[in-house]
Amino acid sequence: MVRVLIVGAGLTGSLCAALLHRELPHRLLRIVLWDKARGAGGRMATSSSDHDPNCIADLGAQYVTRMPEYAQKHRGFYEDLLTHGVLRPLTAPVEGIEMKEGMENFVTPKGISSITKHYLKESDADIFYNHHVTHICLKDKKWEVCINTGSSDQFDIVVLTMPVPQILQLQGDIVNIINQSQRQQLESVSYSSRYALGLFYEAGTQIDVPWAAQYISNNPCIRFISIDNKKRNLESPDIGPSVVVHTSVSFGSQHLEWDKEKVQQLILDQLKDVVPSLPKPASIKCQRWRYSQVTKAFPGSPGQITLHMKPFLVCGGDGFIHSNFDGCIDSAMSIVQALKSSL
Repeated sequence: MVRVLIVGAGLTGSLCAALLHRELPHRLLRIVLWDKARGAGGRMATSSSDHDPNCIADLGAQYVTRMPEYAQKHRGFYEDLLTHGVLRPLTAPVEGIEMKEGMENFVTPKGISSITKHYLKESDADIFYNHHVTHICLKDKKWEVCINTGSSDQFDIVVLTMPVPQILQLQGDIVNIINQSQRQQLESVSYSSRYALGLFYEAGTQIDVPWAAQYISNNPCIRFISIDNKKRNLESPDIGPSVVVHTSVSFGSQHLEWDKEKVQQLILDQLKDVVPSLPKPASIKCQRWRYSQVTKAFPGSPGQITLHMKPFLVCGGDGFIHSNFDGCIDSAMSIVQALKSSL
């Protein structure tokens, strides 16, 4: 049986696991998935209130946009998610949203991480969280993969789907396996940075604004605000509302290495100016997105690159194409195609 390790439980990694399970005989393949975080989602992260696990907020991606050029190519993926109730059309009012002809937006009733959880469930993979990969070495024609606790395991195939700078931080034989040309191309990939705040409220709290979400263009700090449950058309007297605030990229870059508590207070101060009527939350979560969205992809946007053939080592993700749902689907499909060719 071939053991495959996928590193990263974000959209690309989880869909890659599901596609492998769909397309290759189960008796030939054992899929293992490691992620350094405490749960699934990556930048499709959904956070919950400390007081009520049903009060949730999407701190990463806010909704899924289907671009017209992908409507036919990825039709099956959208139909699957809509049929299972994972996606639902975005109908709540979003002020300042830019819509091009043929674009469609979708929300996730159970939070944006429900997309990755849907694919992980389908994949039948062995999933391990709090597994931060630090070293990848060749050993007896297999990959020995080590994590930060010092433990390791061996695999026939390794798929890396984390942000490109984290691939370049890996130690072991992989340092010499990545050739000079590949290293230069990997180093050319760049990402924007930003912060996100999740504000969680007690049940019964009223937030009186006419919109469900709003893009802000005239604030030095805040770029986007969402009444998160309202965005998903889920307003219940039994579950408190939640608010998500995303900073601008320039603010994120300027304050990237600041203490998170200080950044949180700066954002809250600006939030008072933008929405003066906002009540005091029961709890707050601050998320630093060091690698938020790809600003410059791997040259040629191939979806994946193969670093080593035997044993097989491949990397993919939005850094190899572009940062949106359709980009991650394309990357996962290209990884699986390359992996099938190697088998």
